[in-house]
Amino acid sequence: MSDSVANDVATTTRRRRVLTELKRHAPFTSLGALTGVGVMVALVLLRIPHETSALVFDVLHPMHVLFSAVVTAALYRRYKRNLLFTVIIGYVGSVGIGTLSDIVLPYLGGRLMGAHMHLHIGFIEHWWLVNPLALAGVGLALWRPWTKLPHTGHMFLSTWASLFYLTAHGEAEWLPLLPVIFVVLFVAVWLPCCLSDIIFPLLFVGKVDEGHH
Repeated sequence: MSDSVANDVATTTRRRRVLTELKRHAPFTSLGALTGVGVMVALVLLRIPHETSALVFDVLHPMHVLFSAVVTAALYRRYKRNLLFTVIIGYVGSVGIGTLSDIVLPYLGGRLMGAHMHLHIGFIEHWWLVNPLALAGVGLALWRPWTKLPHTGHMFLSTWASLFYLTAHGEAEWLPLLPVIFVVLFVAVWLPCCLSDIIFPLLFVGKVDEGHH
């Protein structure tokens, strides 16, 4: 088999895997979004203050980044042994895409719902916490390339981090918006998490030597 044919086969295989993973994670993400809606109802009824939501978000978001770094770096590490690429992909995939999932998409979703939103960038405003945890996650992946359990935790952490971003940095009458909140949470978790855990690291597999499977 020629190199071009082999590359085409590998590309097709990766595309099929991405589509399969997106379909497989849709029901699980829906369940996570439902738990988020339930938490939102509880927060509103109990009148939990913004400060408490902000504190919870400041715990969940760094933990999400940690889990994401483990999964992203571990998946890349399964195929390649390039240390520098593993660190870069693990860091960018966790911090960059984690910020998209936990902050940017909830912020935009809140704005679309008519909420008054404040933009809070975790890896800048809490750089001393978020960035070291991303690197720690990469280190864990180098020590043990483990994807199954961290990915499960990643999905729930992302859902709850996105939710608490809304309540910590947004002002709105949330209860009438629950159906839209479900959609926002689903989108904020489904695409970015699969992008971080699956699509993003696999994009770089074919760009370095095919050494490890």
